[in-house]
Amino acid sequence: MIRDPKDLKRYNASERANHWIVGISFILLALSGLAFFHPAFFPLTQLFGGPVWTRILHPWVGVIMALAFLIIFVRFFRLNLVTPADIEWLKKAKNMVDGNDHDMPEQGKYNGGQKMLFWTLGVCMLLMTVSGLLMWRSMIHVPTELVRVAVVVHAATASVMIGLIFVHVYAAIWVKGTIRAMWYGTVTRAWARQHHRGWYRQMTGK
Repeated sequence: MIRDPKDLKRYNASERANHWIVGISFILLALSGLAFFHPAFFPLTQLFGGPVWTRILHPWVGVIMALAFLIIFVRFFRLNLVTPADIEWLKKAKNMVDGNDHDMPEQGKYNGGQKMLFWTLGVCMLLMTVSGLLMWRSMIHVPTELVRVAVVVHAATASVMIGLIFVHVYAAIWVKGTIRAMWYGTVTRAWARQHHRGWYRQMTGK
């Protein structure tokens, strides 16, 4: 793809790599987790070398994702603090869904919807990590009753996360020009001016 030298830098190589580590880890965890969630999905274990290897790999991939997400959280949580403008954006979110986003409140690097996704995923990741550790009885001794609760929390939270990631991917495809930010690290000035005017002014001084 030929890119305009005037394009704005949205993510550096380290941030993009961090994002893809989380994304790929999530896909592997969703597939391996579904394999144990219901017998209909059990054939998915063949993707990991069989049920034994699936059972071994799943928690370790979970550790990788948790650590990678922690890095993302530390990097971006300040940019995702909710402001009054974000609340107004959320109130008018239906207008954007309808394709009428020209009168939306000015947003910084992330809009209200992205911030809500960030914090919801943060809570889900915490629940997944804690419940996963409680289920990982080879590492620590946990009462059986607590393990049962952890299993329910883990499965419920995983379902929510899968739904959220579908929304995240759909939104990235729906808003044309968004995906290139995670491939190449840049966005066009027109894209930034339309979707994140506050960030556009910060980056360009206009």
